[in-house]
Amino acid sequence: MMRLLVTGGAGFIGANFIHYWRERHPRDEILNIDKLTYAADPHNLDGISKDRYTFVKGDIADRKLMMGLVKDVDAIVNFAAESHVDNSINDSTPFVHSNFVGVHSILEAVRKHEKRFHQVSTDEVYGSLPLNSKKKFDESSPYNPRNPYSATKAAADHLVRAFHNTYKIPATISNCSNNYGPYQHYEKLIPKSVTNALRNRKIPIHGSGMQVRDWIYVEDHCSGIEAVLKKGEIGETYLISAGCERHNVDVVRKVLKMVGKPASLMNHVADRPGGDMHYAIDAGKIRRELGWKHSYSFEKGMKLTVDYYKNRFYSKK
Repeated sequence: MMRLLVTGGAGFIGANFIHYWRERHPRDEILNIDKLTYAADPHNLDGISKDRYTFVKGDIADRKLMMGLVKDVDAIVNFAAESHVDNSINDSTPFVHSNFVGVHSILEAVRKHEKRFHQVSTDEVYGSLPLNSKKKFDESSPYNPRNPYSATKAAADHLVRAFHNTYKIPATISNCSNNYGPYQHYEKLIPKSVTNALRNRKIPIHGSGMQVRDWIYVEDHCSGIEAVLKKGEIGETYLISAGCERHNVDVVRKVLKMVGKPASLMNHVADRPGGDMHYAIDAGKIRRELGWKHSYSFEKGMKLTVDYYKNRFYSKK
């Protein structure tokens, strides 16, 4: 049995991870702390039995609170983060608070109580590849964050490595490609495309829409984190990807086709300042060393995702 502390467990990936973990490790205790900002929803955890599950509303930057919570668990997985790039451009302050100060708060508690820690990070810390590049980022790629969101995530990753090197805390990091699936906030590309299309509203597409993103169904991300927790080498970083690169405009076209709406709903808007053109990461290390592989094709994952948002949309009518 394990006592697992999940931070940000009412958000998109955190909630999916709790569902995933509870299904596969039903005897483990799960403690979930979430600040319940706009991007979190307690209903994301509907169906989770209260047996061996505890929810705490709180801020990971509250050092006293985190000291008390970390003391009584075996491992911590940190999902808590501000993640919407547009919001970080408008005001970076909440991103520094949650993504960096919050991680420092957890690390101090991990250091004092000598607990296992895993930091969930992003491929955006590596910056942008040229649009038509065949290259992919890997664990040896230099960091080159290009917006306030990715800069705070990069800073947190560096802090985790510094604490491991200096204090020998048992930590790992994973950097994942773009997630999609149930419980994602409507500000993100796929849920916004589905729900806007169902309302016959325009779908905003930044710039040309030719930007390339590397997509992974959220449950595959969760299984990758499980592999790192169970078998990963302390101090190491693992990149998690399904190797599914798509132009943003093609993702929107696919959504429109799946919901039976016209391409005329696409609306090209000004690109965000300093927008990244191409993300792609190589998951070779986690496949070779930990035996991980993804289970969901883009077709399968998109069907599940679109069906989820369609059901939510029609259930609210």
